[in-house]
Amino acid sequence: MTRVPIRLRVTLAFTIVMAILLTALGFFVYSRFESQLSEQVDQSLRTHGDDIASLVAHKDLSRSVQLLGREESFAQVLTPDGGVYATTPQLGNHAQLTPAESATAARESFITSRPHVRSIQGEARLLARPAQGRGQTYVVVVAATLDDRNESLRNLRTILLIGGPVALLLASLAGYAVSGAAFRPVEAMRRRAAQISAAEPNERLPLPEAKDELRRLGETLNGMLGRLETALERERTFVDDASHELRTPLALHKTELELALRYAKTPEEMRAAISSAIVEVDRLSALAEDLLVLARSQQGKLALHLRRVRVADLLSDVRERFAVRLGESGRSLSVEPADGLVVDADPVRLEQALTNLIENAIEHGAGEITVRTTESGGELEIHVSDNGPGFPPEFLDRAFERFSRADPARGGDGTGLGLAIVEAIARAHRGSAHAANRDGSGADVWIELPAPH
Repeated sequence: MTRVPIRLRVTLAFTIVMAILLTALGFFVYSRFESQLSEQVDQSLRTHGDDIASLVAHKDLSRSVQLLGREESFAQVLTPDGGVYATTPQLGNHAQLTPAESATAARESFITSRPHVRSIQGEARLLARPAQGRGQTYVVVVAATLDDRNESLRNLRTILLIGGPVALLLASLAGYAVSGAAFRPVEAMRRRAAQISAAEPNERLPLPEAKDELRRLGETLNGMLGRLETALERERTFVDDASHELRTPLALHKTELELALRYAKTPEEMRAAISSAIVEVDRLSALAEDLLVLARSQQGKLALHLRRVRVADLLSDVRERFAVRLGESGRSLSVEPADGLVVDADPVRLEQALTNLIENAIEHGAGEITVRTTESGGELEIHVSDNGPGFPPEFLDRAFERFSRADPARGGDGTGLGLAIVEAIARAHRGSAHAANRDGSGADVWIELPAPH
């Protein structure tokens, strides 16, 4: 059944429901019609019986009951013991009730159907009722043919047996056509979806005019296509930027090796060329590692080895790492006490994020660099701030994008991946990264991590 097209399944379900409804409706109409026809026959018999009972009460039936017989009917007056008192001529002296039935009819009336009755062809309806006359009780018996009723029922049955399937067929065809019209927007969306490719990511599915479920489905799918277009554009930008960032150090590396091959005359010159090439290789290795971190983070596959980390120990290690470098540049690193604060994190990745924040402050900031930690509302924040010029206001919204630089014209030695890696590590820890300018001067960049329970 699941292999049948949905349009046919809908039509089949509609056909089954319509068949049940038409069958139930036909049964109801037939039963109702039969009941009404039977009631008409019974009412005619009651009227006929009342006329006979009136004659029993006022006239001599032995001479006048023969006038009461109607076409395809008869009338008979019996005694309670079943004897014939008066009758229509065609019946002769044959009583139409048994003595037991006559005794019953003398007490109360009844109506019954009989397949064969004298003087009537086919099925007949018979009424027996008591009647008072000349100080005693008689039994009035009247009957009428059911041929007209049965013929009407046969005609109705024929109409229902022929018209029902025809109506069901027409309703099924109409249901198939209506379902086709209902699914036409789906087919239009399918054809457009088949045409959409990476070369035309801005294409969208056509939406039906009606504000119904199909339109909401189309809007949802168009929203998904928009997100895919954004992701595709981001990946293209990432590939372009990565290619650009890799091309520069590779070109420098190649040039230095060519110069060393052509012009190095002494071991010292060759050693200097090799040392310079090693620096470029180190830069390429760091860039490749950064790209790998971002790729794994985007796929949700950035491996973390979580454990309980004392923030004070982590900040102490970071301060020792930058002590010599900052001392040579005449700048200082101030780490505010974080006694007693702990966090569940991967210490290597968290130290990498803090290193990138301090590197960013060294490269683009000025003055003293301050590292401070706060905890509130179940969140732990590690801030790195400086006293430099801060971020350009228009740069804050894209500070954590890959290959983003506040001043693209001054590339420097950075790749524009430092803050993007900080955000990737924070998100991997179910946290976030933020950047802002301080009220006085300088920038404040921090990561926000869940505090341990």
